[in-house]
Formats: sequence, C-alpha cells, structure tokens
Amino acid sequence: MFSEKPNIFTQFRHELHRFPEVSGQEVETQKRIKAFVRQFNPVTISEVGGTGLLLQYGHDDTGPVTLIRADIDALPIQEVNTFGHKSLIEGVSHKCGHDGHTAILAALASLLAEYPIGKGRVYLLFQPAEETGKGAEAVLNDPAFSAIRPDRAFALHNLPGYKQGTIVCKPGSFTASVLSMIVTFTGAVSHSAEPEKGLNPAYTMADFTLKSRALQQPNPQSDDFALITPVYTTMGSTSYGISAGYGEVHLTLRTRNAKKMETLTAQLVALLAELSAESGIDVDTAYTESFFANENDNAAFEQIKQSALKLEYDFVEKQEPFKWGEDFGLFTQHYPGAMFGIGNGEDSPALHNDDYDFNDNLIKPAAQLFLELIDIQHK
Repeated sequence: MFSEKPNIFTQFRHELHRFPEVSGQEVETQKRIKAFVRQFNPVTISEVGGTGLLLQYGHDDTGPVTLIRADIDALPIQEVNTFGHKSLIEGVSHKCGHDGHTAILAALASLLAEYPIGKGRVYLLFQPAEETGKGAEAVLNDPAFSAIRPDRAFALHNLPGYKQGTIVCKPGSFTASVLSMIVTFTGAVSHSAEPEKGLNPAYTMADFTLKSRALQQPNPQSDDFALITPVYTTMGSTSYGISAGYGEVHLTLRTRNAKKMETLTAQLVALLAELSAESGIDVDTAYTESFFANENDNAAFEQIKQSALKLEYDFVEKQEPFKWGEDFGLFTQHYPGAMFGIGNGEDSPALHNDDYDFNDNLIKPAAQLFLELIDIQHK
C-alpha cells in the first residue's frame, strides 16, 4: 500500500497547516485539496457545501454507497509553535487537527485509486465549517449531495491523551449534543446616581448565571450529564455616569443527546421567565452553533472494532460519550454510520490549545482502517 512516496501526505498536511482558513472561508484550502487529489483519479470531483469537495470512486449505481468524511476548517487561535510548518496566517491555526483529517482522506483517495472497489460507489467528503456546526448542514442541503444516500457513513477525530494509533469507539452516543444559547436582558438606562429611575440588568444576569449552575450534572458518566459553560458576557459601557440598560449572557450547553438538550433548554427558559417576572427585565433567547450527538450505529461500531482488530490496532471501547461536539452528528441523524477516534499521543497537547499539532504518524494507519471499512461494505 502507498506506492507513492510515503511523505507526500505529510508534506500536504504541513502545507495545509501553514495556510489555515476558518469556517466558511476555506477557499484556498479547497483549491489546494482539489489540486492535490486530482492525481488519484476520482470519477468526479464536485464542489459541495460552499467550500467543500466531494470525490466519487466507483461507477456502479446498483451497489452499496459508502461516505467517508473529513473536516477541513481551522480555528481563530494564534499558534505558539515554532516548527517549520507553523501557521503563516496571523490569529488562525489548525488546533483541532483538521489538516491531519484532510491528509488522511487524501491518503485514502490514493488507496482507492490503487485498489478499486468491486461494486457500488464510495464518496470522500472534505467538509467545511465543522467548528461552527454549519458545514454538515450546508453539505446535506446542497443539490450536489442530495442525490447521494449512503448506506454507511464514517468519520474520525484524533484524540490527544490516548496512545498513538489507538482506535477509540463506542456504540450509541459518541459525542455530546452541543448548543450555544444567547440571552439578552433589556431594561432601561438612567443616571448612575439615580439607578432607581432606570432598570439595570446586572443583578438579573448574575442571578441567571448563578442559578443555572444548579441545573448542571457535570459528571460525564451520568445518564443525566448536563454541562453549562458561560463563554461571554457584556453589559453597558465604560461611561461611568450611566447605569446600564442592556446586557447579554452567552452559554454553551452540553448533554448526552438531543432529548436531554430539549429538557435542559426548557429548564433554562423557565428560569429566565421567572427572573424576568421578578425583575421587570425583558429577556429574549436565541441559539447558535448546534451540534447533534454522534449516534453510532451498532453494526457500524462492530465493523470499526473488527477492522481495527484485523489490522492489529489497539482498540478501546469507551464507556461514556466525549463532552465535545462534532457536526458529523447531523449525518448520523440521517444515515447509519459511526465516528471513531484515533490516539494522537499520550503527551499531545489538548485540542484547541495553542501548542497543539496533529501527529503525522496517524495518516497511513487511519487511511488503511477506512479502506478496510470500505472493503467490508463493497465485497
């Protein structure tokens, strides 16, 4: 396998790392991927989801259809690493390893060119905007994708803290449901010497932030897991003669699944209604960056497990879902499939840390695992 020079995928990953682009702006990334994967002779290359790409392998319209997905976007984080492939874009870097995921999918394309599938079709999806939770939706709503109905859909994520190359998976929920909640508090401004003549939202905002903690169950092993993280707040201005009349509190919510998320958001809305009635402050809520839990199909999980063991990879069956969100969960709402993790190294900096980097040693084994999964579907 990998008859090409073995370092071309590492070189490609490093190129992507040097020129990262944030969600929805992956214009040059899309061009780089397209130019690189053409050498692996896909049947078609289609632009999808705005700045994504979809590669087709196989011509058979009657056989099984398999989708393998990788994410391509970077984060608005300034890199502190000083290695040769460090980010050249100020304030933007690949701190979740999507450059590595992209390189894995490119390596898989090379394997599919070398070992054509016997029947059916395989689609390789380079998906944009995973970090904002908008990329999967954009792909699923794109007419270029709508005619494809995968029988199986697979994806992976690298996992800092796990031994290099260890495959981590579980049936059922693999990642959390995640939703960001924006709460606005509208009162009335007044002179700061006469706050009683206005309606300052500060104490209502504080009450909400403190009382919401009682709705948490932060233990990830609990079936009632619910995490509420304040991420941003603003109120008034630095005009010290003015008592504020408007403020915002932004929270990120995490639960085991969509049903638990509905319960948690209903509890928070009820709390806000109670505080609004007590204070006279008008309260409004909005939601953004929604991530469905990745619901791993039992049969797809077993295929991942058996493929990993066949390749003699270490395998860990996780007992509880990861707390982070991943928008591949939207695909598992529509198609049977699964996401798995691959260890980035026990000493690897954590995801979204400014000193994180993807482990290049994962590119080949991850691509080979995907090929094994494809072989199972297309025998």
